[in-house]
Amino acid sequence: MKQRKKHLRIDLALRAVQRLLGSKVWIALAIVLLSATACRVAKAQFSGPALGIDTQVNPPLTITTDPAILFPSKRDIYLGDGDLISVHLFANADYAPTVRVGLDGVIQLPLIGNVQVQGLTLNQAQDLIADKLKAAEMFRDPQVSIQIMESPNQVCTVIGELHGVVPILGERRLYDVLAAVGGGSSGGIGVTTIVVGGGGLPSTASHIITINRYGAPQPIVVDLGTDPAKSAMADIPIFPRDTIVVPRVGVVYMLGAFKTQGAIPLQQNSPITLMKVTALAGGNLFEGSSGDLRIIRTTGLTRQVVRVDLKRVIRGQDPDPVLQAEDIVFLPTNPMKAAISSGGISTLLGIASILVLAIQNH
Repeated sequence: MKQRKKHLRIDLALRAVQRLLGSKVWIALAIVLLSATACRVAKAQFSGPALGIDTQVNPPLTITTDPAILFPSKRDIYLGDGDLISVHLFANADYAPTVRVGLDGVIQLPLIGNVQVQGLTLNQAQDLIADKLKAAEMFRDPQVSIQIMESPNQVCTVIGELHGVVPILGERRLYDVLAAVGGGSSGGIGVTTIVVGGGGLPSTASHIITINRYGAPQPIVVDLGTDPAKSAMADIPIFPRDTIVVPRVGVVYMLGAFKTQGAIPLQQNSPITLMKVTALAGGNLFEGSSGDLRIIRTTGLTRQVVRVDLKRVIRGQDPDPVLQAEDIVFLPTNPMKAAISSGGISTLLGIASILVLAIQNH
């Protein structure tokens, strides 16, 4: 009789375990169906093409070091469409027309008609008008001077992590332009005070800045650096029509058994290492397989995986790897530790006790 009661208890326990496993299967199926539905919705909301697989990651940049390019001689002002100019003749106050450059770059002047001035410097436009007046036999040796009254072109544009339009008459320095763009109401990303070494840039801004200069064949790449003693080399002159691109700094992606998963921006003033990003991510969880951490790095079109023992790095037995932009730090989960951490150990112990009782009764 006692033996039958024991067998009955074992059967009841086994049925309970089967019901538990069955309910988990149904729950898993429901999660799969919900995930599939969510994926379809996300796909319907897709609004544009992603970057292709042949898009390079971390393309190499060549810092511009030629002093002739960084610190050119004084530049003349270029005329462009929309400029309002006043033309004067020396010793002839009667000839002083004020005209605006049209969209086609042409101005209309008395006595000589249409004159193409788009893309000409002030000196070139003055010489051209003087030649036309002389060729029309209106004046023997005209001395022409041009004064810019209004101009939408005498500005510098800043885009990226800082953005704005700064008026420039003649030239200004790079730090002055960045500081002018950085002002505004408190709390915004663009609010900053530029100091030497780019220390006042937003935390999301890179210190590698690209300048697209009007009339230059190649963009200028400037490294603001972090050393104040060398900051003067980065404070280059900025001219009208320059476009300054302040890109976003690279990030490192934390994935797997970390307390906080996500993207961590790189620090511009010091290299960021594996232990630093682990600390910023809140540390690794108990269920993480610390001996099998992987750093996935992509350079150009090549991807490589580096396996690191996180425990040995923390103990100082292995060097602390320095991470780069777009690195992925993946910490796999140990199934046994995950079961213990999620409370599944009680279920395992229950099944083990049932098996032990079954063996004893037989």
